[in-house]
Amino acid sequence: MSALFGPAGLPEGFPGKSSVQAPGWLASIGLDAFEYQCGKGVNVGEKTARAVGAAAREHNIRLSLHAPYFINLANPAPESLEKTTGYILSACRAADWMGATRVTIHTGALMKRTRREALEIAMLSLQEVMRTCDGEGYGHLTLCPETMGKINQLGDLDEVLELCQLDERLLPCVDFGHLYARSLGADEGEEATGRILDRIQSQLGEERASRFHSHFSQIAFTQNGGEKAHLTFDQEEFGPDYRPLMRQLARRGWSPTIICESAGTQDKDALTMKRAYEQDQEEET
Repeated sequence: MSALFGPAGLPEGFPGKSSVQAPGWLASIGLDAFEYQCGKGVNVGEKTARAVGAAAREHNIRLSLHAPYFINLANPAPESLEKTTGYILSACRAADWMGATRVTIHTGALMKRTRREALEIAMLSLQEVMRTCDGEGYGHLTLCPETMGKINQLGDLDEVLELCQLDERLLPCVDFGHLYARSLGADEGEEATGRILDRIQSQLGEERASRFHSHFSQIAFTQNGGEKAHLTFDQEEFGPDYRPLMRQLARRGWSPTIICESAGTQDKDALTMKRAYEQDQEEET
């Protein structure tokens, strides 16, 4: 097994008119994954979703889906949990139509609570979400809680890994740009990357760790808040550098799905990562 690479959504250079055309185009340029974006709401109909899925199967593109950004697992109010569950259910429904296997979900905001208080609430909320998803027939889908980029958001690496220990079906979506931004640039380089991957393995075991979900882009940050804006690989004033991650994955023989979230160049930058990874693989053999 090898790592899979692809873009989040349709990049600026996409030559088609519809997401149905994306899988064929991605395969033609050498990519093998695609994360369908529903961050602003699940607005894709069943016919389109099934057509995207059929194209993905035809061209051997691994699909995932990003659930709406409005999710807040850390809000205990019943009406908030009802909304969050609804957002995740609608994302799972669309993912199921497509044949996508993973659904990326945000964790939520602290809302003036301590990090521990917010995490305890999120754990209860996620358990309720999973029960509801199981009841609706979506228990076969993998929910991927995402590490977040703003300091006041729930979702540092340890918090996400603790959420994932609730159920073996859960996998972390490790966003290396977010970890870099919320650490104000500290989580970058060979040592930091190795430490992050070691931490995932120590908490989840190597089998689950080896197939984690991931987002990657360079991200600008502010000293007070963390994440400010996604960048492209050509904008080098901020990190993180992708090369240590490619080396580490090749060295360990891990096969995660790496979704590039660069600002408009996510296809080109995903290809850059894939080529570096394949070169590192060759050097390891």
